[in-house]
Amino acid sequence: MIAKAELIPPKRVTDLVELKKAGAEVTCRPAFDVLPVDFAHRENQFQAFIFLCRYSVNVDGEESVFRKCYARGCPHNLCPHVSLAVMTANRYLQRDYRSLREVGIEIEEKLFSLDEMLVKYDDIQEHTEQLLTIHDYINIAKEGNPVSLEAHLETVPAVEHFVNEKNKQIFLIGYFTVDTLSRTGTYQCCLSCYPTQAEDEEKPLAVVVANQRLTDLYHEFDQVGIEYKKLFFEY
Repeated sequence: MIAKAELIPPKRVTDLVELKKAGAEVTCRPAFDVLPVDFAHRENQFQAFIFLCRYSVNVDGEESVFRKCYARGCPHNLCPHVSLAVMTANRYLQRDYRSLREVGIEIEEKLFSLDEMLVKYDDIQEHTEQLLTIHDYINIAKEGNPVSLEAHLETVPAVEHFVNEKNKQIFLIGYFTVDTLSRTGTYQCCLSCYPTQAEDEEKPLAVVVANQRLTDLYHEFDQVGIEYKKLFFEY
């Protein structure tokens, strides 16, 4: 058990893994939301769906909750199509479940359901092509292929639509343009977010979480020789 004074509420799946490795008793359970969100990206305003998991966790008797956005999808070309996004979300969910299992953290392994999305939103059409994730590009580099990458970071205001309320949020999003195998691909991910009305209190921690996730990615890039320039969010 870790002394309570040393405990900081976890904000990432990686935090849960590290706490378990350090000897803490860790349990967690996931709950999913697929939320319509109005984004204002530069001159473009559009609605997308975010695939969100809320992790209710207990670390040595201390309860807390954090959320992770696994993908963003929309029916136009400003982000990946919804049916592609749900597949991406589930791939990353399974990756996180594997990390938790490996250190002995038990969790009910639910997945996002495209069937539920198709029932909820009639205009969503199923696509069969696969969207490459950033870890697909890492694996391409691991196989010995040259990969170069350009990252672009933005803070994007948005409004989340729940059943009976709307929440204004700021999303910290990473956009990646990747050149490999004579092709150019793109990938985008939400690295963190915080409530707009609590910016002074919540932004510093959200930036720390986003930059930690970027640091983890950059470490993986370095291991396989991907060419890139390090960028981080500023406070």
